[in-house]
Amino acid sequence: MQIVGYDTGDGGLLVSDSDGGDSDHAEYVALDPGVDLSYRLGDRHCAGVVTDEGHRSCDADDAPHCEVHTSTWVCARCTGTCLKDEMDCFDDHAVYLAAFAPDTFKVGVTKAWRLETRLREQGADRGAHVRTVENGRVAREIEAELATTVPDRVRVPQKLAGLGRAVDEAAWHALLDDFDPIETFDFDYGLDCSERPVTETLATGTVRGTKGRLLVLDHAGSTYAVDLRDLVGYEVIDGETDRRLQSSLGAFG
Repeated sequence: MQIVGYDTGDGGLLVSDSDGGDSDHAEYVALDPGVDLSYRLGDRHCAGVVTDEGHRSCDADDAPHCEVHTSTWVCARCTGTCLKDEMDCFDDHAVYLAAFAPDTFKVGVTKAWRLETRLREQGADRGAHVRTVENGRVAREIEAELATTVPDRVRVPQKLAGLGRAVDEAAWHALLDDFDPIETFDFDYGLDCSERPVTETLATGTVRGTKGRLLVLDHAGSTYAVDLRDLVGYEVIDGETDRRLQSSLGAFG
């Protein structure tokens, strides 16, 4: 078996039987609170590609994907000048601000109808819808302008550092003072982290929940935070990890 993908919306892993066929079966493993994961990580290599027909494996050493199976979403690099052969983003778009505990903020854009979903996919703790415009080109132009003062991306280590911490409300509201939000959002992912989890790469334990790309689980008296992307490409077998892991301070209480 091989972990070949993940879902940041509902929280889940795609695990393929990976027998080397042209179309392996990929099973969706929901990462709902209380689910027990019991995978032991083996070798890691390219995760291949998942299509409507199934999973096509790849033996290339690069992980999570080799050059052939690495795709780049051009819209993520757009600043208002379309990078496609023909512009196709004619839906209403939302320009938003997102907060990540304790005091990391970003600006972003998404189709207006999926704004709340997009904020959850990123693991945002707070969100604010600040503009609605007629298409993606205009939205990207506004984003590029705002990005001169508010970052337009947040790295996973910054999100990891915020687990178990609260948003700096004063800093968040000071940022919003420069805007007139249409709607604001306050997210609770139910992780109940009283302290920052230990950062690890494992797929063994009882799931607390997910927060964007972050999986939080309990194992052997410690709480761990896992970047789901770091699991993609690993061959796995059933059974708990046998690696020696760093323990959280709470494990010794």
